[in-house]
Amino acid sequence: MNQNNSNDSIVLLAKKNGPTSFSSLHIIKKALGTTKVGHTGTLDSFAQGLLVVCTGRLTKLAGNITEFDKTYEAILKFGSETDTLEYTGKIVKKTALPSIEQFQNAIKSFLGESLQAPPAFSAIHINGKRASDLARSGNVVEIPKRKITVYAAEISETVCNSNNQVEYAKITFKVSKGTYIRCLARDIAYKCGSSAHLIGLYRTQVGNFSIKNAAGYSELADFSIENARKNLKKYEEDKSKTDINESLNKKAKISDDEKLKQEILEKKKDFDPQTANLCGFEVINIINKNDEFAFKNGKPLHSAMFNKNLKEIKNDSLCAVFSFENIFLGLIFKNNEGRISYKFVLS
Repeated sequence: MNQNNSNDSIVLLAKKNGPTSFSSLHIIKKALGTTKVGHTGTLDSFAQGLLVVCTGRLTKLAGNITEFDKTYEAILKFGSETDTLEYTGKIVKKTALPSIEQFQNAIKSFLGESLQAPPAFSAIHINGKRASDLARSGNVVEIPKRKITVYAAEISETVCNSNNQVEYAKITFKVSKGTYIRCLARDIAYKCGSSAHLIGLYRTQVGNFSIKNAAGYSELADFSIENARKNLKKYEEDKSKTDINESLNKKAKISDDEKLKQEILEKKKDFDPQTANLCGFEVINIINKNDEFAFKNGKPLHSAMFNKNLKEIKNDSLCAVFSFENIFLGLIFKNNEGRISYKFVLS
């Protein structure tokens, strides 16, 4: 343990299908006895997978981790599109199914940079209001397209009908920050001359952080087309018996599971040099107490303060600064011109 405060941690949490990202933080607050927590990227209620959660003073890192690339597994249902682009929405379009060849060719065309139109039902703010709130009230929402990058898109499973048309597909995507997988599903289907929406979404990686190291990982259901179809059938049966809000609230019950609390305590990461490397930061140490005092008080940065020449740090990179005792002190940034400045300092 090298932190000044044991609540200054990074927690990897395996979110289940049902709860919101915000309500999923409850178990971490209970386990660590703190209210100061922040996740580094929302997962929709219907999705499962990795939440990287910063606690205590490390909530200052949340914005940096949000920038990381992410890996998802997605299950698409072809032939219909919903207003939310996932299975809890209302069907707004029905089309023919694509052939397997059309689908395979469409996937390849989405690799690399492109402009993506975000979904109307999203947390993006338009004139101070959430796009999803505007959409629910019947307003037409126009959100500017955003540049995204799809680094990889691999088909891992398909279900086809007797005519070799795709009914369901499971795809693994590695994407840049801000990419909506729901919208990739929509756009891939358009490219096929069809329509689609998500019936399952699973985030497996954020930067170098993996779902396999997350508290609660062993409790996640196997992510497959078969299980996604079962979940969809159950959702539709529940929906026919009660209203949608009651159905979702049943799924979103907050857990006080003692086993999960213990796993959170055992797996939480102090922000040490190894964790900084997982975050993709370069790591340097301050040499002595006097230089530590100067750093904490925002004095000019120079190489003599550190165990590494600042000229050796790559341009356009973040560097995690630790004391000579390996206590995390803050981040510094080297821009494209080689100028170094403070990002933030922990008091």
